[in-house]
Amino acid sequence: MLRNKSFVKRTRKGNIVRTVKEHYLRDDIACGYESCKHSVCVSARSEAEEQGKTLVGGIHPAAPLSASPRNSVQWGPHYLVPDTNAFVNQIDILERPIINDVVVLSTVLDELRGLSMVVYNRVRAIVRDHERRWFVFSNEHHRETFVDRNADESPNDRNDRAIRVAVQWLGKHLKDASIRPVMVTNDEDNLRKANADGVTACRMEDCLGVYTEFPELLDMMGSVNITDRNTTESNWEGYAEYLSPVQIQAGIKAGILVQGTLQIAPYNYLEGSIFAAFPDGKERRVLVIGRKDMNRAIQGDKIAVQILPRSQWRKAPSAALVDEDEDAVPDVGTKTEATQAAPSVPDTDKTNEGRARKRARVAGGKLGSGGSVATTGAAEDGEEGHDELDEFVKPADVEDDSVDGEPTGRVVGVIRRNWRSYCAFLDPNFAHKGAKASNAPVSVSVLAMDRRIPKIKIRTRQVDVLSGQRFVVAIDSWPKESRYPHGHFVRALGDAGDKATETEVLLLEHDVPFQPFTKNVRADLPPEGDKWLLDVDRDQITSGKRRDLRHIDICSIDPPGCTDIDDALHAIRLPNGNFQVGVHIADVTNFVKPNTAMDKEAAHRSTTVYLVDRRIDMLPELLGTNLCSLMSNVDRLAFSCIWELDQDATIVNVTFHKSVIHSKASLTYEEAQNRIDDPSLNDSITNNIRDLNMLAKKLRKRRIDAGALTLSSPEVRFRLENDSQDPVDVEMKALKETNALVEEFMLLANTSVAAKIYEHFPDSAMLRRHPEPPAQNFDNLQHALKPLDIQLETGSSLALAQSLDRAVLASDPYFNNLLRILTTRCMMQAQYFCSGSCTPEEFRHYGLATAIYTHFTSPIRRYADVMVHRLLHASIDRDAVYGSELTDKLKMNEQCDVLNHRHRMAQQASRSSVELYTNLFFKEKTIEETGYVTQILQNGFGVLIPSYGIEGVVYTTARDAAAPSVLEYEQEAHALVSPDKKSEIRLFQRVRVILQVDDKPVSANVSSMRRKLSLRLIEPMIAGLSIEADELKALRAAKKTKAASAEEDGKIVELVAKHPEQIQTI
Repeated sequence: MLRNKSFVKRTRKGNIVRTVKEHYLRDDIACGYESCKHSVCVSARSEAEEQGKTLVGGIHPAAPLSASPRNSVQWGPHYLVPDTNAFVNQIDILERPIINDVVVLSTVLDELRGLSMVVYNRVRAIVRDHERRWFVFSNEHHRETFVDRNADESPNDRNDRAIRVAVQWLGKHLKDASIRPVMVTNDEDNLRKANADGVTACRMEDCLGVYTEFPELLDMMGSVNITDRNTTESNWEGYAEYLSPVQIQAGIKAGILVQGTLQIAPYNYLEGSIFAAFPDGKERRVLVIGRKDMNRAIQGDKIAVQILPRSQWRKAPSAALVDEDEDAVPDVGTKTEATQAAPSVPDTDKTNEGRARKRARVAGGKLGSGGSVATTGAAEDGEEGHDELDEFVKPADVEDDSVDGEPTGRVVGVIRRNWRSYCAFLDPNFAHKGAKASNAPVSVSVLAMDRRIPKIKIRTRQVDVLSGQRFVVAIDSWPKESRYPHGHFVRALGDAGDKATETEVLLLEHDVPFQPFTKNVRADLPPEGDKWLLDVDRDQITSGKRRDLRHIDICSIDPPGCTDIDDALHAIRLPNGNFQVGVHIADVTNFVKPNTAMDKEAAHRSTTVYLVDRRIDMLPELLGTNLCSLMSNVDRLAFSCIWELDQDATIVNVTFHKSVIHSKASLTYEEAQNRIDDPSLNDSITNNIRDLNMLAKKLRKRRIDAGALTLSSPEVRFRLENDSQDPVDVEMKALKETNALVEEFMLLANTSVAAKIYEHFPDSAMLRRHPEPPAQNFDNLQHALKPLDIQLETGSSLALAQSLDRAVLASDPYFNNLLRILTTRCMMQAQYFCSGSCTPEEFRHYGLATAIYTHFTSPIRRYADVMVHRLLHASIDRDAVYGSELTDKLKMNEQCDVLNHRHRMAQQASRSSVELYTNLFFKEKTIEETGYVTQILQNGFGVLIPSYGIEGVVYTTARDAAAPSVLEYEQEAHALVSPDKKSEIRLFQRVRVILQVDDKPVSANVSSMRRKLSLRLIEPMIAGLSIEADELKALRAAKKTKAASAEEDGKIVELVAKHPEQIQTI
């Protein structure tokens, strides 16, 4: 049955056009029940089998709904049919593996696509997992379930009616099978109408009551209202109202507001910032300080900001918060005019006024009468709390290097929320008795592992169980009347401090997909498995589409233990004196075809994530460490980039080929270096490596002469115990000449490929750029270098590179390396982008000093490289078949956004893994080390320990809260100085510190729940800050005692190993 629907609309040019949409209604849509006897359903199953859709684990993909679903006293055997609100608000519950036999209506899917693509994709992912027995019923295309919208009916009401009609039809259709479809909704109006229509329907909590063996499901109900009775929160005056979306867009367009993504400072959760585009085309940072000015915005939210009056701009650096519990924020010694006049308040002061004063000090705000923090106006008119004589600043009036300080602003609206699930723990300050006995839900506070996230209020029946555990929560809402957001429990993870639990936490916190590959993904692997062998016909060698390079002496050079070998190289001396040099990259796209389940999973994961003790692969192990890995002495498919280089390493020509290679050696960096250095070795592979090394040095010199930066970052390597995987040693990674050799040719390949794919796909090539950092990024660094008579030239990458080379202190050989580390932190983030979204001038990679760049050389561990391989193949092969994934600029931009996000998260997850193992290594240890000051905060300073490559903060806050601050910040010198001017802490200063990990029980307090490494100052000796001589002596004595005890234990172990027969005696 064909229906036509016509409507008129106005085009961008103002023309009125009539649009006609055809809507086909069918009689042959199956219900999804696996044993349905209706002819339509039997026919649908038969057709699916004829099309090759075989059973997956005994489940028919065309009819996955079970013949024996969950049985309840109230409904008997039944299927669940959630409405749109149920999915939006309770997706965490519905994702649980125990929720099976669910019918997803096409009406609901269409609504979800418009409301939340995140939830839509999560639902689609469950539907694809046939073991879950979820089925999409196309009620919008079924003749008997489609409904027209009535004249007086809203679109939402029409959709609710369509859902009820579909459930009613399913009930009649399944009557003979004695299976009842049950509509699940928390929409009271929809529920009332369903009951009136005779449709079986229930609330979500009634539905969960069927799952009596899983009582925690009720805790997962999304919360909409959590009252804070009998707490000081009841006196909270509330946040300012948001502007409407229309007002926000009008304010941005009029140049009154700026927008950007909120980033919270790592050491101070009450300080955020955005990088916003200003009318002059420049991008500047705007600070958002204090919970009031953040106005319910959370890390990662896209926000609209109004710039505050100049009198409220900030001139001092950030303060660091020692205790993450916001209700007990310590006095960090911010000396504003208001706080100097106010008396110091000890941490035990729990009054509203005391807490407000402490928050004011941290946020740099002003303390008003009655204890209200006047950092922004939180009143209804949005103006209260700001000086009436001051005027808000228009973005066009903001200039660089303002004497008023750094611009600050307040959030006037959230353009897009970035809420996700958060790993958290119960607030250790919360004590509740009797929850177990009464089984009544209790309102509690939980603290996210991510310190940038505010406290979250949830209701739970599991207080006693959750104490001392890590668990996952989700935010549901943040009413303006509540100081903190409201959320709900999702699932428990395990005991705090347990290594497996903490590793899962860091993977979840950094949004790293780490679940095993699904059956659908594994089904795309070669059926031969690890028995796969090269076939000259199938692999297009016979046809000439793939070049046979197996006769060439090719080798790979990688870190020790590397199994996912992406790249290999060769060099051949040509008769004309030039060199043929080849970089051969694993041909992953031969196995990962576009739009397959494996391709979609790889695009979702985007990158392999490297942790200290494991690797989270982007591709299944069969490909990553076997069939695609360019191991020695086996035939492997590759994508080769082959140059002719002259004696000066200048490119004469370059060609690209699909190829097959047979690597002659898989070497580590050290093994390759030994071959270069050993004059007795003159075999073909060794001579090739020497030629490659000679050419690499010339390539590197040319890059550096062009302005490529040689920056630095501390990298740590742990040695793990074989059985327990506990860290037994930690050291800095050492780089060899062969590291640079491989790097140079990978850079050359990436640059050559970038030019090739841009030539053929000028609007949709996937490239990588590194924006030039704004000059103000270097301001603090320049201030710190002034006393050393050193100036960084930041006009260009070449000028910066040259000034870094000149920045040497004869008295400290480590100084230049430290300066390069700090310069790295001034850089902008490199990012993937679609060539059609930027001008050619914006393509430049600042750090590498190259006009165009991409990633081609690591397709086993980066999905960007997979895309680039497809683009390159299409560029060199006229017969290559490809789809819109290579030409659609919008799709390419979306994929770039995913890649950039995953890349950042992978880097942060790796750092968090290092931090976890660092804490494990230093547990029960007291170590003295020399460090360097790398960051000046308002109430502390960051210290880098070169011998371990780790960093921490020394807090300068006095231990006695009523005492004056030990050190004060001096803006001109960008240093911390004592009131008597006799002691100071400056950037680059060498200090001596003690490293320890909090040894309190895990659930003792907020800090111990996060298990942070603590640093305490030994030298220079600063009264009230450095460790006193007696305490230092005691710590050293205790360390000697532990060492002696460990040595004795070692002797016993050795004795047992040598004389096991004496073990009883021992």
